[in-house]
Amino acid sequence: MERYRLEEWLSFINSELHKGMSPLFSSEATEETKTYARNYVLKRLAYVDGAMGGNTYLMGNQFTVADAYLFTVLGWGAKVGVDIGPKLKSYVERVQARPHVLEAMTAEGLIKK
Repeated sequence: MERYRLEEWLSFINSELHKGMSPLFSSEATEETKTYARNYVLKRLAYVDGAMGGNTYLMGNQFTVADAYLFTVLGWGAKVGVDIGPKLKSYVERVQARPHVLEAMTAEGLIKK
C-alpha cells in the first residue's frame, strides 16, 4: 500500500503543483493567468499542508523520492511569488538540512558553503 501512496504523491506533485506553477514561469502568461495559477497552487499547498499533519515527511518519518520532488517544487515558490506558508517552509528547511541535499545543492551552485 505504501508504494501506491508514494505514486499518489508523485502524481499529485507532478499534476497539481509542478504543472500548476508552469504559467508563473511564462513570459507570455498574462497577469490574470498568473494570479489564477498562484491561487490554484495555494489551494493545492493547503491540501499538502493538511495531509502531512504532524509528519516529518510526506509519508511519515521516512524521506522518499516524493519529498525530494516536493522540495524542488516548493523551492520555486519564492521565485514566482507563491508563499508556501510556515509549515511548508519548515519542511523545506528540514529537507535542506539533510547532508546529501546540502551536498547536491552545493555542487549545483544553489547554495554557498
